[in-house]
Amino acid sequence: MNNLLIGLIIVGATYVIYLAAKNIHKKVAISFTAPVITSTIIIVAILLSFEISYETYMIGGKWINELLGPAVVALAYPLYRERDVLKRLTVPILIGTTVGAVVGISTGILLARFAGFEDLLIYSLTPKSVTTPVAMAIAETIGGVTSLAAVFVMIAGIGGVLFSSLVYKIFRIDHRIGRGVGIGSASHAIGTSKALESSMVEGSISTIAMVVSAVVVSVITPGLIAVLM
Repeated sequence: MNNLLIGLIIVGATYVIYLAAKNIHKKVAISFTAPVITSTIIIVAILLSFEISYETYMIGGKWINELLGPAVVALAYPLYRERDVLKRLTVPILIGTTVGAVVGISTGILLARFAGFEDLLIYSLTPKSVTTPVAMAIAETIGGVTSLAAVFVMIAGIGGVLFSSLVYKIFRIDHRIGRGVGIGSASHAIGTSKALESSMVEGSISTIAMVVSAVVVSVITPGLIAVLM
């Protein structure tokens, strides 16, 4: 079987699994049934059950990865829809996102050191709160492992989907702008997809927070590593 056919089968199967995961979430609308979580679990289970290697899956998976860029660009639509809100609250959004980026990096490094993680792991998890391509580039720059960085990015994103509602409830965060800034800064595109489910405003703010966070984290990470390590 040639790679083209394998790739098409993998892309098609992944799409069907994701649609099934969306239907599950519609029927049982809780954080733990979010499509990104259930589809990931199903795919991993299938790969393990049939002993399909990661390399084989990525014959088609890399095509899906190529869609990440267009998907991020498509987030410009909700930004345009809510441009008046963004203009009015530009400064608070920028400040909140910057603070979130600094706190996210600092607490990640300090908790990892407290837990006794090796430096290589710490460097790999530091940029966990930004999108995968940016996180991998940062990890490579500071001496981490790009593949590990991608794993930590996924964990941060799924963590945001799972626990954001609980955090909002505990700390009584009802403001859509605050929610958007928080989840966009902490859980990048996966968190933004969760925010878009709540409202267009929350999703728009999460989008801008995700973009600003990527820039801020890229700039401040080397300095924070030098200070905290």
